[in-house]
Amino acid sequence: MKTSSMKSFDFNAVFDDFRNLNPKDVGAWPIVPRVAVLLALFSVVLLTGWWFVWSDQLDELTAKQQDELKLREEFVAKKSQAVNLDLYTQQLNEIDRSFGALLKQLPNKSEVESLLIEINQSGMGRGLLFDLFKPGQEIVKDFYAELPINVKMTGSYHDFGAFAGDIGRLSRIVTLNNISITANPQSKDGGLVMDAVTKTFRYLDDEELAAKRKAAQAAKGGQK
Repeated sequence: MKTSSMKSFDFNAVFDDFRNLNPKDVGAWPIVPRVAVLLALFSVVLLTGWWFVWSDQLDELTAKQQDELKLREEFVAKKSQAVNLDLYTQQLNEIDRSFGALLKQLPNKSEVESLLIEINQSGMGRGLLFDLFKPGQEIVKDFYAELPINVKMTGSYHDFGAFAGDIGRLSRIVTLNNISITANPQSKDGGLVMDAVTKTFRYLDDEELAAKRKAAQAAKGGQK
């Protein structure tokens, strides 16, 4: 009973403190109302700061953190590239050397005729008879031109194989394509006929490359 009456007395006293407050004399307020008002003001300040300042700053902080993660990833990637720069440079030089070696295997315009003679002599050297040896129209690619040659030869299967091997050992790039081997109806000893397309390649000279670029630019301008 004493505890219950004490709580009731305390509550009533606090209630009286708030009820008898004088707004014009804040310094004379009891301790409880002053603490309550200070807490209320502090809460208002916190909410106001959160609404007008801190929420935007937190959003900006989140964005900066995301930018930091992105920059870290870019740094790691660039660091990896920097560490492997010597290896990349070595690989690039190796690619340049390989490309240069392949380019040397392509004849220029003046060497194509001698290459055609080499192909013809390779077949004749194996005892093959050419019924057809007809160069076709050049097909221009990015930096080289492709020259197809339609050939028709008669001979034995072994001679055809030896001829293909000789073609592969030429100093210039020559390929055999669309090969068709059939029996020779005019041969009594099992002779064969081979139809094929022999392709050789040559690199375009500076004038041809310049003309090709000019034509490409003109075509692009015409599309506009």
